Formats: sequence, structure tokens, C-alpha cells
Amino acid sequence: MTETVRVAVPRKGRPLEAVLERFATTESIAEVADEITSTLRYEKSVTKGHTRPEHDVYERLADYSDLSDPAAPEYTLLRDDRDGMPRRIVFDSVVLEIDGVDIHLVGREEPFRALRTHEFGLGFDSADLVLEEVVKLRPEGLGSIEDVNARIDPMDTDVRVVSGLGDTVYHTLMADPELLPPGSELDRDFVADYAGDLCISPRYERLVEAVLGTRCLDDVTFAYPNDAPEEEAAIAETGIGVYLTMTGSTAREHGLVLGEHLFPSETVLMENVAEATPAAETVKRAIASPELETELKV
Repeated sequence: MTETVRVAVPRKGRPLEAVLERFATTESIAEVADEITSTLRYEKSVTKGHTRPEHDVYERLADYSDLSDPAAPEYTLLRDDRDGMPRRIVFDSVVLEIDGVDIHLVGREEPFRALRTHEFGLGFDSADLVLEEVVKLRPEGLGSIEDVNARIDPMDTDVRVVSGLGDTVYHTLMADPELLPPGSELDRDFVADYAGDLCISPRYERLVEAVLGTRCLDDVTFAYPNDAPEEEAAIAETGIGVYLTMTGSTAREHGLVLGEHLFPSETVLMENVAEATPAAETVKRAIASPELETELKV
């Protein structure tokens, strides 16, 4: 009898695409992954008002989800948090067969929390959430997967990070060049000697504290973008800050220089060690790729 491993995954966006890409080990799975990705990108365009569909949301949902085909992906409706709270079609479920094991990918709004409550033994989510929710704050900062797992209190959760998928953007220091003395580097040491406002997104406050370390922030006060159209604009007004960067082009447009990459924001495979099973090893092997260098790895 074929074993089935249930895996919690994000319902949409870059993290889900990274998961689907990693599982696309055969042509048939790649076709399913491409179908899901293209469907959700189209629906994102509809939600943002860039595309006007011919059929209403319920007709599209019925068209996407073929319940007569057990191998077909399924979708569901959620209320988007945009103005008017429009209904948005998101990923719900698909079963992929890899190495004799059925891997049931199940969409969740918060996969990490589904693992924490023991609903799943395996799941994919952003590494940021681990730092934001369960990593202990210490005077010294962190920057590696070993540091992350070492700072998770086993009395708080059984979830551990296993490996990253390589879909990396970075939490990066950026600053007005006039703030930097000649010859100085914009890095953690600079922040440790700095006193004043540091602009960050409010949701990343605990993450920045964990990454930089509380000692580094002794004389620092967090400032927030408030109504600024772009975080980089708010950082330029403050003088120094931390924000996610891929190429850094927007930061440079605002006259900022880029400093140290503090921590990778990456989709990671997580495991609830209390729910581990032999079949789950198949999932770990499926995402392992010696050709791919990931930022987060054991």
C-alpha cells in the first residue's frame, strides 16, 4: 500500500512556487506545478485589478478544481485583505507521487503554526516566521541555520528547520552615505556603535532584534515607515534601516548605499520532530539537490 505524507505549504506566492519547483522531479509533476503556478499568477493579476476575467470567481474555481480527477490540483476561496476584501482563488491541495510515496501538499495560511499545533509533521514556510515567533533573543546576533535551531526552546515547540530552498532575498542594512564616516563599513559593528533611529518594518522588529542581537541595539530606537509609499523612502528619511532586498535597485534610487546582508529570507522545510515518520525521509530526499546552494542548510 502506498504511503502518504501530508505536508503543509503556503497557499500562494513565491514560497509556494519555490516548493512546487523543488518537487518537480519528473515531467508529469512539472506540468502540474506549472499549471498551479500559472493559475495562481493569473488570479493574482485578477485580484490586483490588472486582468478582467470573462467568468466570475465561482465559475473559475469550478473550472480549476476537477474533483473527478484524483491527481488534479484543487483550489479554494479566501478573502483577500485588500480594500473591499475581494475573494481570491488560492491553492488548496495536490497529491504528488515520488519514489513510491504519495506526498499530499496541503495549502495553509500559516504552515509554520500548523506544524506547531501538530496538525502536520512536515511543512514549508518562511524562515522569517521562525525568528519572529520562537527564536530566543540574546545579546549576540545570529546568521546561520545552526544558530536558529539552537535558539528554539524545546519546551516551546517541537518544530525545527531542516533545509532551505534557495529562493533567497535578504534582510539588508542600508543607509544614507552621509551617515557613514570615511572608510567605514555598513555592517553589524557599525550598528553596534550607532546611536539613534533605525527604520524597520514593524512586523520584523523581533526578527531584527534576533539577527543583530540585543547588545547591538542598546542605543538604537526603532522607527517605522508609517505612511511612506516605500520602505526605502522611509529609510532614506531616517538615515539608516533594514529592509528586504533582491537587487537593491529601489534603495539606490533613494540614494541609499547597501551594507551587510544580515539574514536570508528563504522558504524552508520544517519538521515537527515529535511527528517524524520514516516516510517523511522521502520528502527530505525530494528537496535535496547537491547542485543547489541554499543559504539555510544543516
